[in-house]
Amino acid sequence: MAGRDSNREYRRKRRMRSQIISYSVMAVVLVAVIAGCAVGIRAAAGSIRERKEAREASIQAASESARAEESAEAQSAVEELLGMESTEMETGTVYTPEDALNEMVEESVAGMTLEQKVAGLFFVTPEQLTGVGQAVQAGEGTQEALAAWPVGGLVYFKQNIQSEEQLTEMLANTVSYSTFPIFLGVDEEGGSVARVADALGLENVGPMAEIGSAGDAQAAYAANQTIGSYLASYGFNVDFAPVADVLTNADNTVIGDRAFSEDPQTAADMVASAVEGLQSTGVSACLKHFPGHGDTAGDSHTGAAETERTKEEMDGAEFLPFRSGIEAGADMVMVGHISAPALTGGEKIPASLSEEIITGILRQELGYDGIIITDAMNMAAVTDYYEADVAAIMALKAGADMILMPEDFQQAYEGVLEAVQDGTISQERVDDSLKRIYRVKLKDKIS
Repeated sequence: MAGRDSNREYRRKRRMRSQIISYSVMAVVLVAVIAGCAVGIRAAAGSIRERKEAREASIQAASESARAEESAEAQSAVEELLGMESTEMETGTVYTPEDALNEMVEESVAGMTLEQKVAGLFFVTPEQLTGVGQAVQAGEGTQEALAAWPVGGLVYFKQNIQSEEQLTEMLANTVSYSTFPIFLGVDEEGGSVARVADALGLENVGPMAEIGSAGDAQAAYAANQTIGSYLASYGFNVDFAPVADVLTNADNTVIGDRAFSEDPQTAADMVASAVEGLQSTGVSACLKHFPGHGDTAGDSHTGAAETERTKEEMDGAEFLPFRSGIEAGADMVMVGHISAPALTGGEKIPASLSEEIITGILRQELGYDGIIITDAMNMAAVTDYYEADVAAIMALKAGADMILMPEDFQQAYEGVLEAVQDGTISQERVDDSLKRIYRVKLKDKIS
């Protein structure tokens, strides 16, 4: 019995030892597991944290990228807007010389009374303005006359010129007495028509036919630059030159060697150079005598003059020098008194009074938008058939801007004034002409 008890005790101790070992192992394993879990948890937490940080960094990077992109887009949009605004500002607010000229023209015309506007359409002699027999000075009479009738221009002839000093003083005084800018003009073509050179004993550049026969356009430029230079030195700002007629009729004596050539293209080349040479001196050129006086046998100074040339013929000849002179920038075109039935539906009316010729051909077909002035309205081709006021009204209604030397200035002035007052001529029509006139008068004041 003692042996069985001893065995039972041994087995009990061995079970306890085994349990202790098992618990110990379990404890070790549990500790290891716990430790491993802790490490795993820490690792997982670290991994999660890293992934979170990575994700946050990615999100932040993406956000920053998006913000940068949005900022770039916004900046681009702002720059584009600013660029547009800048362009608009440049387009809308940059004050160009053309803008300045337009503003000066508008202000000049708007500041005139109707009476002053009508007077501004006339280009007369100083004798017609003042009533004196021969004008060789500008004094109180000129001042009073210009205050009453501020004409657009005065034209001088050999009888008005005595010396360089006298001429310079007379023109300077005239300018000082005029309320508005004024044209001071003369016929100075060279050759047989050289009022200033002949009166003052200056060297005459010679007839334009001689220059044209040599075919040297540069010589035409130089001759007219010479003319313009001495005219400007005395105070003139308009020269009724060059002659743009083509001498297509050998029997024509009124034009003769005043024309450059009988060849239309040669004449055209010479006229363009003449305009450039003259206007390089600040003196306005005036092409004459539209639609072309070179084919007529008659002289409009002494009576009716007519051309039988067709429109097609004139397109290929007479019109060429006028086209080239217009392209060269001629400030004025003078319309002659010749009749051209082929251009006016068979009607024998002076070109200076014809709407078909002035507005239809010169303005619309040739595209001329400068000053259109009539030839001298005291010539027999006009005075034999029309009163001074009737002729002036007809010319303005036909599209002319200025009336040169009407037979009776007072009658013509009063007639035009009344025509505007009663609506026969619209004030808008008068304003249009004055704006063309003032664009030329004021152009040199704009740099």
